[in-house]
Amino acid sequence: MDPTLASVGDLYREGIVETGREAQFLFFVAFLLSWSFIRTSAHMIRAQVSWWPGNVQVGGTHIHHLVWGILLLLIFGWLGIAVAPDSPWREISAVMFGIGTGLTLDEFALWLNLKDVYWEKQGRRSIDAVVIALAITGMAMVGFNGWIEAADRVESAVFALVGSLGALGILLALVNVAKEKFGMALLGLVVPFVQLAGAFRLAKPNSVWAKLFYGSRRLRRSRRRYAGERGKPFWKRRGELVGRLGLRGRRA
Repeated sequence: MDPTLASVGDLYREGIVETGREAQFLFFVAFLLSWSFIRTSAHMIRAQVSWWPGNVQVGGTHIHHLVWGILLLLIFGWLGIAVAPDSPWREISAVMFGIGTGLTLDEFALWLNLKDVYWEKQGRRSIDAVVIALAITGMAMVGFNGWIEAADRVESAVFALVGSLGALGILLALVNVAKEKFGMALLGLVVPFVQLAGAFRLAKPNSVWAKLFYGSRRLRRSRRRYAGERGKPFWKRRGELVGRLGLRGRRA
């Protein structure tokens, strides 16, 4: 057997069959596929595709597909309740009940308004009903315990992400301090990731970072860049930043 198919089979057995959710899963899949098929069929008929079968009519009366859906719901709903068959008829009943649900809910707007509004604005309610039904059955299939497990996993992932970002912020702050960019390190505690700018720019020539990692060439570049007032700590620059902003304002 193909290893991929074997793996899928093992997942299906462990996650669906052994947890007692096979009937629910088969109902959900049959519901989704039958609705998708009948909605596609309706569009093909409306587009008058020559090779696609048309509507079912008896004595000139159009038999809507919700009729077949209701019949399936009645028959297999009764079998599921009154007979409660064992496997594999239990799974077959689940599939047929899902097909009936898809056929019936696709024309939800018709039995809600008691007239053919399939292609009118009110017909949108059929799609809304199907989406709601799929969401509810999907949640029921996963089960309460499944949602708790999913919430725990999301919570763990969020905590891991926040912790990683916090560790990264501390690391960037230490890099900025080692480069004597104290203002950037402090600002990064308030504004996340602003420390990246300082972490990737040249360190000051007398900083620990420059002494440990810079050769003569990069050290010369650093001395040229941080010559004069720019090489002093931000609190000793005599309002250099304010002065520059004022100068730019006058030029504008």
